Amino acid sequence: MPAWLDALAACDRAGQPAVLVTLLSARGSTPREAGCKMLVVADAQYGTIGGGTLEYRCTGIARAMLEGTAGPRVQDFPLGPALGQCCGGAASVLFEPLRPPDWHIAIFGAGHVGTALVRLLAYLPCRVAWRDSRPGALPADPPANVVARPLADPAQAVMELAPGSAVLVMTHDHALDFELVAAALARPDFPFVGLIGSATKRARFLRRLAASGLPAGSIARLVCPIGLHGVGGKLPAEIALSVAAQLLQARGQAQPPIAAQGAAQGAAQEPAMPPTAACAGCTVPGR
Repeated sequence: MPAWLDALAACDRAGQPAVLVTLLSARGSTPREAGCKMLVVADAQYGTIGGGTLEYRCTGIARAMLEGTAGPRVQDFPLGPALGQCCGGAASVLFEPLRPPDWHIAIFGAGHVGTALVRLLAYLPCRVAWRDSRPGALPADPPANVVARPLADPAQAVMELAPGSAVLVMTHDHALDFELVAAALARPDFPFVGLIGSATKRARFLRRLAASGLPAGSIARLVCPIGLHGVGGKLPAEIALSVAAQLLQARGQAQPPIAAQGAAQGAAQEPAMPPTAACAGCTVPGR
């Protein structure tokens, strides 16, 4: 398997952004043939499009793209006039930024509602951390955007969540629910902390959270019951649909306006030329 393909799978598992660089066309004498690829991350690259100045320039462009929000682009390189390479050919290169979703959701509980919610979230651009303390409760083959792991230490599991995660607590045990909710509310970087249950359960949890010494401002962040009012019924799928809609609504309210996003975007800048323009061996068609 090509090195770039192994690296691509590893980046996806780790949530690491990367840029896939593909030599779309090669005309005349070029370092590599069309179709070759390399994957560029912040501190490494995997595979090669031929080495030399072309690869140096493309690696720099890819790393500049990692720092911004630019989309895919194609760039033509006349190797002699533009890069000073002795090849004399020309190449067209595709740059594809691959950014894992930055929307993180943590679901504690693999009951009927938790399972239905995970199935819905499989169709959305998010990464899901799914935890349950019961042996065999989690499926062996969760959706591709879900990492399912057993829950052993609630406080540790909450501490390991990505900053900015939306947290949903819906386990089979009220004592476990409380431990998870208390740990989640203690982290101010979670924009959404939801607890499945009734208004009565909410009132009981609020009293216990106050007695535990958690600040009132942190306690006030608890969302319980969860789900949009007036959306869905009592079936697990209906509740899950209502909760998913609420998560989407909360995410939309937390994002900056489109105009502000556009103002923050900058074009990827090409790196400076290297001091020399050595070529790492050229391939001439038919030779």
